[in-house]
Amino acid sequence: MSTAPRLTPLDATHRSLGATMTDFAGWDMPLRYASERDEHNAVRTRAGLFDLSHMGEIAVTGPQAAAFLSYALVGNIATVGTGRARYTMIVAEDGGILDDLIVYRLGENTYMVVANAGNAQVVLDALTERVGGFDAEVRDDRDAYALLAVQGPESSAVLKAVTDADLDGLKYYAGLPGTVAGVPALIARTGYTGEDGFELFAAPEHAEGLWKALTEAGAPHGLVPCGLSCRDTLRLEAGMPLYGHELTSALTPFDAGFGRVVKFEKEGDFVGREALRAAADRAASTPPRKLVGLVARGRRVPRAGYPVVAGADGQVVGEVTSGAPSPTLGKPIAMAYVDPAYAEPGTEGVAVDIRGTHEPYEVVALPFYKREK
Repeated sequence: MSTAPRLTPLDATHRSLGATMTDFAGWDMPLRYASERDEHNAVRTRAGLFDLSHMGEIAVTGPQAAAFLSYALVGNIATVGTGRARYTMIVAEDGGILDDLIVYRLGENTYMVVANAGNAQVVLDALTERVGGFDAEVRDDRDAYALLAVQGPESSAVLKAVTDADLDGLKYYAGLPGTVAGVPALIARTGYTGEDGFELFAAPEHAEGLWKALTEAGAPHGLVPCGLSCRDTLRLEAGMPLYGHELTSALTPFDAGFGRVVKFEKEGDFVGREALRAAADRAASTPPRKLVGLVARGRRVPRAGYPVVAGADGQVVGEVTSGAPSPTLGKPIAMAYVDPAYAEPGTEGVAVDIRGTHEPYEVVALPFYKREK
């Protein structure tokens, strides 16, 4: 069995741009092109162009597609309108999170489930296993799409130069089929940066032409190519969870503070319902650790897995899930799960144990950064 990393349709483009490449979830992906700080700041102030072709697309079709997805996932997919998208999760029978997903309703009985690259096979296997008994079909569409994202305050202006689609009428978490730079694409107003932006699903053979057209259209707007490194700091500032860090199979949505995505009121049974009901009851009576933001008072950067401590005796009260220098705030930040007693913004005496030194941190509410609408 080959262990060589998979290549996106834009691999040659990234290398021609001098990208630093890295293995991510079995894919060879651009980490950065030049300065990750410059790329980050471009998305916050102008626009950035990302290759996200490693994400996993799964088609679900058929007369009972909506009923099936409502059974297989924790959300009420039957209430998603055509042309709209919804953030949801898929859990195991024990309620542990297998992945967080975006589900697009493309037609009356046609849906696209987008999974994280590292979990795409797990999600595909789970959906395939759960579809029995429903008049619906699950299809692996990972090779059917390239996925490009334009993110940032200038993203709408960039895209308008290459499409006649009604971008102004396209709401957040909505998608419409259109033509971009002469090629058919699904245009979705979604993203993972905390900025306004669009994700474009197109056939792999059109990826290079689309990238080139967006690069040219974006030049007057200061658009730059962006890698995974700045995508991580952008989503961290926006308080968005990353699977394997803030979300894991050891946590239920209620443990992770995402109980709102579980819809007990929907019709019919769904996978994990009993375990999730118990998790909801537990969270109500004994609140679990809470996901909070931490802002450094010093310069040292916390990393995932570092203990959060409090008091003179350095009692462990939590754990960092993600940490990085924040280009927008100009200081290190982290997300961490902490005991409820230490979760209130402004809580004093909280520190991160960074290799034996207790570095002081301020507890803040998430997100760290919110764009002006």
